[in-house]
Amino acid sequence: MANLLDIAEVARLSGTPASTLRYYEEKGLIASVGRRGLRRLFGPDILQRLALIALGQAAGFKLDEIARMFAPGGQPDIDRQLLQAQADQLQRRIDRLAAMRDGLRHAAQCPETHHLNCPVFQRLLRAAALGMLAPGQAEAQPARSRS
Repeated sequence: MANLLDIAEVARLSGTPASTLRYYEEKGLIASVGRRGLRRLFGPDILQRLALIALGQAAGFKLDEIARMFAPGGQPDIDRQLLQAQADQLQRRIDRLAAMRDGLRHAAQCPETHHLNCPVFQRLLRAAALGMLAPGQAEAQPARSRS
């Protein structure tokens, strides 16, 4: 039991609140290996597992999807096609945000007296009206400056 970490140590080392650790255990994402008094104990691999969970969340996966990525033995068993699909989705989001960034930068520096007279800003408005700037929708084409 020398290598075991109690829930307070795991929370401190990982930056994950104890309440979140208990929730993750309830969802089957992590498992305690015992107790010391009232405190849950975790094996030394818990920090790596929490890092994998954090990475999955940062990449946009839901907790249920992350839970399915762990094999019954606890080792990650990640579907590479699922990773590719998520990477593609992230790229679409990056492209959409870059188009929005470029359009807003142009609008901030546009020589037109009113933004509504600017063709680049008009394209950005059309894209917004069509839902092309909303997450998960078709991507807007990057606004290009005519300068």
